[in-house]
Amino acid sequence: MSPQTSPAHNPTRHADSVFERARFSGLIRSEWVKTASLPSTVLLLIGILAAGLGGSMFLAVTLESSGVPSVASLEQTVNDVLSPMVILGQIIAGIVGVMSIGAEYSSGSIQPTLIASPRRLPVLGAKTLVVFSIVTVVGLVTAFASWTATYPFYAEHGLEARLDAPGVLVAVLGSAAYLGLCAVFGVGIGTLLRSTTIGAVIVFVVTLLGPILASVLPYGLFSRVVRVLMLGNAGDAMSRVRDAPGPFLDIWTGHISAGAGWMIALAWTALALTAGALALMKRDA
Repeated sequence: MSPQTSPAHNPTRHADSVFERARFSGLIRSEWVKTASLPSTVLLLIGILAAGLGGSMFLAVTLESSGVPSVASLEQTVNDVLSPMVILGQIIAGIVGVMSIGAEYSSGSIQPTLIASPRRLPVLGAKTLVVFSIVTVVGLVTAFASWTATYPFYAEHGLEARLDAPGVLVAVLGSAAYLGLCAVFGVGIGTLLRSTTIGAVIVFVVTLLGPILASVLPYGLFSRVVRVLMLGNAGDAMSRVRDAPGPFLDIWTGHISAGAGWMIALAWTALALTAGALALMKRDA
């Protein structure tokens, strides 16, 4: 085979590759414009910041009145700083993901999008990348703002959580990444169900209501497995610092390490996104 016809030197293949990269970058820009131009999305992102910063400040300001711990606990301090953002932000982030695709189905704008880009997976990939990036950045801003604003209150009593303390920075980054994964989970659910309302309910159940219900199930193997595998509990583990080391994953005690939390959250996200991708490929717009 001559060099002119060799696949490695095929100019047509190279041109196609360049075109595909250019088209995907165009999809990224398109999804960014669509996401950033939705007032509801902007308000929800502001809600993450308000809930996280406001909740952590409330716990810090009321520290004395609620009783200052006699023994410093890095785990408790980090939990007070990050848990408001994680508990409320996970629901908001998931709804952002659901709305990013659900709004297109409800308005019918998904049809011209798929006409412009017949290959559907790149469309879903671009939307996923944009939503994950936006929500994760908002989560990072919220987490660091909460830590900065509350640090003096805890430092006054010797309860501060320094960023260079073991596990603190990992927990801060993990909490933001968890919100991003919740948003991607919402994208997958919204693509699968094509309903913003039902998708939002699913997000609420999986992230917040599910772990609560699992904790009151009769004690047994089934209830223990369900409890540790819930997405909301994975987020708690990703944003938590442990005062004492523990196992990677303990079903009976419900202990979930940060690493196990990452794995569980990624599994939920991959499952939802795969289900959504299959539905997008097999069904009409």
